[in-house]
Amino acid sequence: MIKDPRIAQLLALIKAAINPPPGAARITLALIMGLICHATFAIAIMAMISSMFFGLSESFGTVAWPWAGFVNFLLILQFPAIHSILLTKRGRKFLSWLIPGRHGETLATTTYAIIASVQLLALFALWTPSGIVWWRAEGAFFWVITIAYAASWLLLTKASFDAGAEVQSGALGWMSLMGRIRPIFPDMPTQGMFRLIRQPIYAAFALTLWLVPVWTPDQLVLALSYTGYCLLAPILKERRFAMRYGERFQRYRACVPYFLPRFRRKK
Repeated sequence: MIKDPRIAQLLALIKAAINPPPGAARITLALIMGLICHATFAIAIMAMISSMFFGLSESFGTVAWPWAGFVNFLLILQFPAIHSILLTKRGRKFLSWLIPGRHGETLATTTYAIIASVQLLALFALWTPSGIVWWRAEGAFFWVITIAYAASWLLLTKASFDAGAEVQSGALGWMSLMGRIRPIFPDMPTQGMFRLIRQPIYAAFALTLWLVPVWTPDQLVLALSYTGYCLLAPILKERRFAMRYGERFQRYRACVPYFLPRFRRKK
């Protein structure tokens, strides 16, 4: 028996989805939503990784300057704004409403992941580059920074797994619908990277913004904007956790630092 709840809960969800109860319409809807969710998620992540690797110097945006600066600002703003609104009580109701019928609530996490992926794809695909490149890593340092960039994405992947892969990927909704079970959210994360800091996903995401081999004004604006978001957004998240988990979260917060790990010297 697997004792790790991160793995055990994910495997239980997969098992329910692999052996679904009868219901052709329900299964078809679940599979369609799952396909859309993971396809958009994969495309958005690939666009994000490649765009930042080149410091946002390569993209499909063609807005003329100076209007491009305003459009780029809106592209930066739309992700944290909508992302945060959808996490509110009204936002969750809206997510349930988006899918007509009785399965909207079950699919809410999948719908949320699709919207977030489309937002990220819009940001990195529609960005209009400034055309200015300040610095580009060369020689051995290029490989050093590239490895560091890849490592930051691996850290983000690990943190997402520790928080609950089924939620972070959007699989919880469509797999729960497939298996005709109630979506069960992971417990308050305290394992893995959450033993070191309370917000490892935001910290790892911030690292991806800065460990890039090409620096442009575009990348600097993005890095500064989203690092600020990574530092401030978890405050609202922790308020929700405090209401949901009460004293248990208070004890966790008292022992584990917010954003930077606390290294102790061995005596």
